[in-house]
Amino acid sequence: MSETLIPNIIEFMAAVDPFDKLTPKTLRDVAGMITIRYFGKGEVIDLQESDQLYLLRTGAVEQRNLDGTLRARLAAEDFFGFSRLTQAETNTASDPYTITVIEDALIYCLPINALLLKLKDQPDALAHFGSHAQSRLQSGLNVVWSQHEKGLFFKPIIDVLNSQIVLVESTQTIQAVAKAMRVNANSSCAFIMQNNQFVGLITDKDMTKRVVAEGIPTTEMITAVMTENPYSVKRGDLVITAAALMMQHGIKNIPVVDNGIPIGLITPSDLVQNHRIQAIFLIDKINKIERLEQLAKLTIERQAIFEALVEAKVAIGVIGQVMAMIMDAYNRRLVVMAEVYLGAAPCEYCWIVAGSHARNEVHMLSDQDHGLILADNATEADKVYFHHLAMYVSKGMALCGYELCSGRFMAVTHKWCQPLAVWKTYYQKWAINPEYDLLLEMSVFLDSRYITGNPQLVNDLQACMCQQLVHNARVISALARNALLQKPPLSIFRNWVLVKEGENANTLDIKSAALSIIVNLVRVQYLQLIAQLFTTDGAVVYKANTEERLQLLLEHKVINEATFKDLLGAFQFISQIRYSHQLQALQQGKIPNNHINPNAFNSFERTHLRETFKLVTSYQEIMKMKFC
Repeated sequence: MSETLIPNIIEFMAAVDPFDKLTPKTLRDVAGMITIRYFGKGEVIDLQESDQLYLLRTGAVEQRNLDGTLRARLAAEDFFGFSRLTQAETNTASDPYTITVIEDALIYCLPINALLLKLKDQPDALAHFGSHAQSRLQSGLNVVWSQHEKGLFFKPIIDVLNSQIVLVESTQTIQAVAKAMRVNANSSCAFIMQNNQFVGLITDKDMTKRVVAEGIPTTEMITAVMTENPYSVKRGDLVITAAALMMQHGIKNIPVVDNGIPIGLITPSDLVQNHRIQAIFLIDKINKIERLEQLAKLTIERQAIFEALVEAKVAIGVIGQVMAMIMDAYNRRLVVMAEVYLGAAPCEYCWIVAGSHARNEVHMLSDQDHGLILADNATEADKVYFHHLAMYVSKGMALCGYELCSGRFMAVTHKWCQPLAVWKTYYQKWAINPEYDLLLEMSVFLDSRYITGNPQLVNDLQACMCQQLVHNARVISALARNALLQKPPLSIFRNWVLVKEGENANTLDIKSAALSIIVNLVRVQYLQLIAQLFTTDGAVVYKANTEERLQLLLEHKVINEATFKDLLGAFQFISQIRYSHQLQALQQGKIPNNHINPNAFNSFERTHLRETFKLVTSYQEIMKMKFC
């Protein structure tokens, strides 16, 4: 193999488990063992006499048992050929199967014996090639974070980004940009700027595919071949956000921007060369699933991730965000599967989520709250199609452990599967007449965000919502009064006020007791702020997360720093109690809920819960004087 190919192979393998665990020298040696083979679609790969382990670089293959049943479908970064390891270790023949190429494939072939010899002193990497399927499965379910891993994946991206980037102007030629990439930083990509704004990205691989392969003259402007408006992350986003974005969209280079200006780059090697997190692998699995029953089987891994996060005492906001990312992945994948089953969507649409899912405050009890915004040209026949799509997705989410909404705030309900114009009339009606029933509907969809489809539809809807809030003190007051109806479960003598009847008698409802109160009151102040900001510049970036809303209230001096710390601390402490209670139920084989027996609290928890409930009561009094 040509030495010139080695760097490219190393770059690819450095992002593939378990080669990410190897020392640079060992990785270089392993790369040197590789034989590169190309297989066309329809070719059958014969493993019977092979002593090779295969790693897919590009393309896809299908494994089928001799009776024709599907064994597995594999794509880029997947291995096959483990059966030869089984024969070598146990001296027994494995069950025969065929391998057929279903997409033109470039495959790296590794000699098994030489590979095992090279890895004998690297047990972590060697363990990955354990031949027994059960041992590999168990390895995948051992969701354990070291302090080092927690420290990386839950840090802001600014802490790990590569700041050595190349900035070029949109008026430059392809040749000039390529030279800048080589000379300035030997970079794999360049950021294209126009009027001091980031407008596009070009990578070295883009140069090969879009310029060289297509015969585009290098005298053309770089704008002719760049990727416009690429996916990006902000400096304060978590590292795990960038990793999930890579998995979801199959991209390798993610710009990091600050107020529209690129400040760095995140690549797979920055994220996974020395670190791993099971949530990312689960999202990747979800994205590759093709059958509903296979998707449902991943529920145990989702539970394991939740347990590991809570046990590791990862920050509350991070737990909610990670679990929301997983829920997003299920939702998106089911929409894709529904379109495969029903055929392509007949018109533009946007799938949105609401409630705790929209706020990125997901836990093991989070149920489904979602809706479908259709283009205004949607016909009655189109609505029938989307009703079936919503049924498919809702039932699929339920099979994967996400309960159906008891209030039927789901896209499968005809009311929540409507054209944009109808959705806008809902917000107009809610704003004009905020009575109880309408107020309940409004409060659910005040927290909403995009999942898949055309994002402009939800952007237009949120702009409409902000317009309805401007100079509308009546609706803000109605939302505030509604948030004041529920009281923390603490009497004037500081005794617990418990649920009196039913199967949850003599327990505290930790959700309605305080969490919902904080979420609702923070939302009220945030919406009032949004109305003011919208009046000023006509556009705002809508935030749904409670902690992010508190931060904005502090930045705009709606609340002072002491109130900010009190409310944030109260929200996080109660959330931690809730998560710990759900964790305990799961570990005991019980169904988790929000109802806690106060006798289960230790002295610290009892004292701090009382103080927290007292703080929430004081906050309610302040809000009562302000809005009622």
